[in-house]
Amino acid sequence: MEKTEIASLVYLGLLGVALAGSMISANRQHIGRVARYALTWGLLIAAGVISVGLWPDLRQTVLPQQSTVTDAGEISVPRSFDGHYYLTLQINGAPVRFVVDTGATDMVLTPQDAAHAGLETASLRYTSRAMTANGMVQTAPVRLDLVEVGPISDRQVPAVVNGSPMQESLLGMSYLNRFSRISIEDGRMVLDR
Repeated sequence: MEKTEIASLVYLGLLGVALAGSMISANRQHIGRVARYALTWGLLIAAGVISVGLWPDLRQTVLPQQSTVTDAGEISVPRSFDGHYYLTLQINGAPVRFVVDTGATDMVLTPQDAAHAGLETASLRYTSRAMTANGMVQTAPVRLDLVEVGPISDRQVPAVVNGSPMQESLLGMSYLNRFSRISIEDGRMVLDR
């Protein structure tokens, strides 16, 4: 936290204490009623703060936006609440969620997603390196037998498994270049073959 944020929090805290003290002093004879009102308002404010903080997670869980695929091979991916585009591909028959990353050169799997897709992660050889925002990482080159999204399927797709922990698998340009058109329109990424 920055010093200005801490100073603001201290100021708001002192202001709250002053207001509460003023209310208590003005309503000494009705302290029970004031306490009930204060508790009610406190619970309402806490519920509001919690709701605002959890809304993105709730929205994604309760009402997740789905990508759509047409028979012509056009994939429409909605922008997520966090500004990213997520696409679930079937890797060797297993669903794997990717964040679309046009800044990534390769299709990069987390070790967990690689294992979920049936790759023997214990026997992988991390002989390659990649430069990421977090520095240099070791990667293991792999070939994915089957990658599917809707009616689109590709065989023997090159990818890498990241040797370092990461949140999501990345759908990089090595796979995205298989599409003839990539565009962003009205909060949706459209991939067209």
